[in-house]
Amino acid sequence: MGIHLPGRSELTLLCLLWGLQLGARAEKIRYSVPEETDKGSFVGNIAKDLGLEPQELAERGVRIVSRGKTPFFALNSRRGSLVTAGRIDREELCTQSARCLVNFNILLQENMKLFPVEVEITDINDHTPQFQLAELDVKMNEITTVGTRIPLPFGQDLDVGMNSLQSYQLSPNPHFSLDVQQGADGPLQPEMVLQSPLDREKEAVHHLVLTASDGGDPVRSGTLRIRVQVVDANDNPPAFAQAQYHVSVPENVPLGTRLLIVNATDPDEGVNGEVTYSFHNIDHKMAQIFQLDSHTGEIVNTEPLDFEEYEVYAMEIQAQDGAGLMARAKVLVRVLDVNDNAPEMTITSVTTAIPENFPPGTIIALINVHDQDGGDNGHATCSISGNPPFKLEKLVDNYYRLVTERMLDREFISGYNITVTAADEGTPSLSTKTRIPLLVTDINDNPPAFLREAYFAYIHENNPRAASIFSVTANDPDSNENARVTYSLAEDTIQGVPVSSYFSINSDTGVLYALRSFDFEQFQELQLWITARDHGEPSLSSNVSLSLFVLDQNDNAPEILYPAAPTDGSTGVELAPRSAELGYLVTKVVAVDRDSGQNAWLSYHLLKASEPGLFAVGVHTGEVRTARALQDRDALKQSLVVAVQDHGQPPLSATVTLTVAVADSIPEVLSDLDSIKTPADPDDSGITLYLVVTVAVVSCIFLAFVIVLTALRLHRWHKSRLPRDRSRGMAAVSASHFVDVDGVRAFLQTYSHEVSLTADSRRSHLIFPQPNYVDTLISQDTCEDKDFLSAPQSLLEDKKETFPQEEDLCLDQEFYTI
Repeated sequence: MGIHLPGRSELTLLCLLWGLQLGARAEKIRYSVPEETDKGSFVGNIAKDLGLEPQELAERGVRIVSRGKTPFFALNSRRGSLVTAGRIDREELCTQSARCLVNFNILLQENMKLFPVEVEITDINDHTPQFQLAELDVKMNEITTVGTRIPLPFGQDLDVGMNSLQSYQLSPNPHFSLDVQQGADGPLQPEMVLQSPLDREKEAVHHLVLTASDGGDPVRSGTLRIRVQVVDANDNPPAFAQAQYHVSVPENVPLGTRLLIVNATDPDEGVNGEVTYSFHNIDHKMAQIFQLDSHTGEIVNTEPLDFEEYEVYAMEIQAQDGAGLMARAKVLVRVLDVNDNAPEMTITSVTTAIPENFPPGTIIALINVHDQDGGDNGHATCSISGNPPFKLEKLVDNYYRLVTERMLDREFISGYNITVTAADEGTPSLSTKTRIPLLVTDINDNPPAFLREAYFAYIHENNPRAASIFSVTANDPDSNENARVTYSLAEDTIQGVPVSSYFSINSDTGVLYALRSFDFEQFQELQLWITARDHGEPSLSSNVSLSLFVLDQNDNAPEILYPAAPTDGSTGVELAPRSAELGYLVTKVVAVDRDSGQNAWLSYHLLKASEPGLFAVGVHTGEVRTARALQDRDALKQSLVVAVQDHGQPPLSATVTLTVAVADSIPEVLSDLDSIKTPADPDDSGITLYLVVTVAVVSCIFLAFVIVLTALRLHRWHKSRLPRDRSRGMAAVSASHFVDVDGVRAFLQTYSHEVSLTADSRRSHLIFPQPNYVDTLISQDTCEDKDFLSAPQSLLEDKKETFPQEEDLCLDQEFYTI
């Protein structure tokens, strides 16, 4: 079976009918209920009249709102009916008003719509007619004429309608009858009429009973005993100056104020002319408010007057002389309203907390304003003091709706004390203030914010592991969980390694820890990204960069590159000719420092010398130069200790020991080697002798070979004068030699030269002097190097003169080693 879905036109028609139905329901809903019914008695089906189902009363928040009085009615949400909240006394609620109406409103909380309700309290016959006096004494002169009317006290019945007082009856008596007149202002006025003359001598006192009955079912009645005393003749009754007295007084008149004076005169003499005043037919409450002086006729107020209770106090004053003759006058005390009642405010449906993202127009409270005064004094308006983000919307029946006017921001103001003022238009104006507290609850609309856009930190290298190195702080202006911030490191890598291997961060405090020790020579700057995230829903976060600079420490001692420490236990020997003058460059100490800055600034110092003052070391260059010209008396072997020191704190240093051989030629060095040190051990002395002999033999063979080779070269040079050009080059042999001093193998090398000579001087070549600090002989590749610089023969001749021991060391592409 298919389901029919209404179309757009049908939905529009339903909405229109629903709006018309709601508009119709805005009229008053009227019920009636008898007074004195038990609590919970049915009054009306309110759910039906509102167009709702019974269970919807609770779901839609339907409830009764009134002006703060004691509630007379309640809602039965289970049955959807309006019931009494307790016993209702109509006479207490409405006194003797013809209709007793109770008005209140039904609030539909879902859309804040008000439905006015009027319940009429119908009367039941629950009161008996009563007289103010239980017994009435009446004095009548025996000469009173037949037909004289004597007004009798009114009976009072608090009920209304047929249940109120309907009739009077007088007990049978031959002298008196009862006549009931309809008063101008409504109530029946019983009068006793004299039917026949009185004779005091026959009967001095007459006893009568006046019965007042209502029209209820069953009938209720009350009685008044009347005692008529017959006195001697008094032919003049008292007479008031005016039949009706009028006075207007403000309701705030002080207690004991004389409102007015009534005056009645009696021309009789003696007792018959003495007039006394009393209230006649006055309400019990009025008798408590006013006091009448029986002798002067002065009326004063003993209790405050209330315009809101009585606008006019009507009373009757009776004047009676000593003989019993009476006269009556009416007194009307009109109460003038003064602005003595401040407006009253009743607040219902108060919202104590509202999220900050609620839209404008959100309902905060429903307010009713009521002023008991009348006229302009009772016309009250409602307003909000200050300039808060709220406004009041006027509804029906002096109801106001407090709503938000714009969006709220908890981070700007987290709570409000809304002051609502109700003021009337009286003079002076009276007002009432009430404060409505409103808490603005937080939503997660703010991400954490770091104190800076970027952070920069410095850390010394060789830092301890797991030590805190920096901390960041992010503030979140939200509250509670929305403001609780946790910190983390963004995923990244440093030189291919995850950043989490280098650092960790405390998620609660933002303190950053180093998980490893950093080396300035490996890391100079590290870049991190830190994330701050709150715990709101949804969670918000922000990132900040941290640039971490590693500061250098003096943790690396200088490293000496030259002279390099030999791996075979030998000591490097430098050669200085005896002809060296002041400032001759012997060698150069080369060192580096892996640190940076002033930690890598190096200075060179001569710590120890076998002959002080012979050599000097450049502080910044490390060059070892002669401090004076060498002399013959200077020892062949000079030992120097050079220290290299950086400028760190504390400074670190390294030392190197140099051995300088002072000789003009290698043979001279070899011939003097045996005199460098006298062996202490006979075995060592023998070994040294064999070595010296061996070196001498080899040197001799070498010299012989050089001589032969020179002769061959001269011969070839002589043949080269033929027209045929010979282009074969000669390779130079370095003048480096190995010497062995006291069992230490060393390679002597000063600033050597490589020379290539040919028979044709025009094709001679040379390579300019270059220092050579390699502890090996020149290889054959060097001798075979064809990339020589061409030089004139004169340069070669000068070279031979300067270094005669280094000439023609490489001939015919051949090289020799020792």
